[in-house]
Amino acid sequence: MEEKSVYRAAFYTLGCKVNQYETGKLMEKFAKNGHEVVSFSDVADIYVVNTCTVTAMADKKSRQMLHRAKRLNPSACVVAMGCFVTAEKDKILADESIDLAISNDEKEHAFDIICEHIKMNCAETDVCPLDSQFADPCNEHTRAYIKVQDGCNQFCTYCKIPYVRGRLKSRSIEDVCEEAKNLALAGYKEIVVTGIHLSSYGVDKTNALSFIDLKGSFLYKLLEDLSKTEGLERIRLGSLEPRIVTDEFIKKLSALDKVCPHFHLSLQSGCDATLVRMKRRYNTAEYKAAVEVLRKYYENPAITTDVIVGFAGETDEEYEASLEFVRDIRFFMVHVFKYSRREGTKAYDMEDQVDENVKNERSSILIEETERLTREYATSFVGKKEKCLVEEIIDIDGKKWYVGHNERYVKLLFPADDVSDGLVNEIVEVVPVKYYKDEQLFCSYPDA
Repeated sequence: MEEKSVYRAAFYTLGCKVNQYETGKLMEKFAKNGHEVVSFSDVADIYVVNTCTVTAMADKKSRQMLHRAKRLNPSACVVAMGCFVTAEKDKILADESIDLAISNDEKEHAFDIICEHIKMNCAETDVCPLDSQFADPCNEHTRAYIKVQDGCNQFCTYCKIPYVRGRLKSRSIEDVCEEAKNLALAGYKEIVVTGIHLSSYGVDKTNALSFIDLKGSFLYKLLEDLSKTEGLERIRLGSLEPRIVTDEFIKKLSALDKVCPHFHLSLQSGCDATLVRMKRRYNTAEYKAAVEVLRKYYENPAITTDVIVGFAGETDEEYEASLEFVRDIRFFMVHVFKYSRREGTKAYDMEDQVDENVKNERSSILIEETERLTREYATSFVGKKEKCLVEEIIDIDGKKWYVGHNERYVKLLFPADDVSDGLVNEIVEVVPVKYYKDEQLFCSYPDA
């Protein structure tokens, strides 16, 4: 690789919000050190793919993006990072398209590892050309992720994540709040509090056996302190376990005005028999009770979830039960996944694996049903004043639109006659007048 004083670095992220957070921190490190962060489709000197291994498709996509990077610039340094690397490091290193592999336990030092690799593969030099410090780049974003914990102790039978992310590790409240303060000073109006198993935040710092023993006390304390951050307008939560959604926890949480009424409650299946095989630690009655608690303390909260179809042993009757449960809960959004066997998990060796064609059919039906539920929820805001955090200006069929989200994460758009970015990163009141397309609501102009 040719030695340079400034490198063009491109990044691609697969998988969860934690991965997005970690990629963002690495991008920030490159930019702070004076290097140019470019689009992944551009010709770059360094390509970093933060990989995912939650499904076989995620593995395949990870490889595809790594190979695409090498095709874009055969002389570039192509870096694989993350969960797929941790699970399959030997295979990754055997791939001639990949120059460097960084596992999850090395991510914190990824910038230094890349520096060292480039130093070893450039002409001899006393100083790595990535080392000089520059000022922070201009910040144009409106929403930022904060990872507050990593790892998971749950070991569901289908999931490989505890094996590649390790055991639960929580950051201190002081450390998280300091990061939030810096983000607010940089202009961010909204943060998303995320983790691999967010509900377990703080369990590792006590003698508690699980987050149920703590009743969300550590997570609530974190959110209470984050709410005091000056300049921060919204706090959005990542995925929660339904068991943490107790009357006591949500009653206190609802008093924190900055916490958005948008809750991603992990479901995976709406059938009790399937949940048992998955080793999920709740049943559908407990899940529904959690939803009722949310609707008790919040007006029309947005409730989103994930559902796996075609899990090992899932019969037609179990699938129908899951489908009916999704209809009954009336979710805002459902992310539908076809079950993917992951070697090393208990479900990998389970009997009665479901045929791929059956998975495809079940997935299509559920996706169609969830699209209907999304339209129903979104259109419930028509005619009501909504607070929209404006995020960007987009072009649709030659017309400019401001785009943002309300507190419940419903996408809103309204005409941008003035194509300057004057309203970007501002919270404005708009009135949705009709459903447009792609989960968006067309709005009237913001109130003067």
